[in-house]
Amino acid sequence: MRWPFWPLSLSWESCCKEGLKGSRDKVISARRAFRVPPPLTTGPPEFQRVYRAQVNCSEYFPLFLATLWVAGIFFHEGLGSGQTRTHPGAPGRAPAGSRGRARPLAGTAALCGLVYLFARLRYFQGYARSAQQRLTPLYASARALWLLVALAALGLLVHFLPRALRAALLGRLGTLLPGA
Repeated sequence: MRWPFWPLSLSWESCCKEGLKGSRDKVISARRAFRVPPPLTTGPPEFQRVYRAQVNCSEYFPLFLATLWVAGIFFHEGLGSGQTRTHPGAPGRAPAGSRGRARPLAGTAALCGLVYLFARLRYFQGYARSAQQRLTPLYASARALWLLVALAALGLLVHFLPRALRAALLGRLGTLLPGA
């Protein structure tokens, strides 16, 4: 199994954004600017918007990381190879020369992760300005997260289905979505 580099780097980047900088620092700055002491979560509407944006982003963060990793591992390797993961001489193993072959959908989960992180950044910025400005980035991040969930589910399905059933299901899916 080739190790998916992009989910690892996205996880690291998003952990730094969520935990070490970004929204946490903005809440600390808003607490100072609006004179809201740390145990309180209420204050002027400007502070409450910044605080709620940070809490909302933190609530979805575990779901994002889990789906990013599952999609990154199972969709990345499952659909690209179409082979089962077994020992070197077993039937169903990819031929020896196919290891370095480029996979057309290899970075799909990472791309969805980048779209999600960018949409969440825009969500936080919009919510800090006005409650109405959070809606468009919220819907964009929800779409990216749902796409990650679908990629993870499809990758798991392909990975754990028997080979004959997998081929029949993917063939049927190909006839339903001819442009995909």
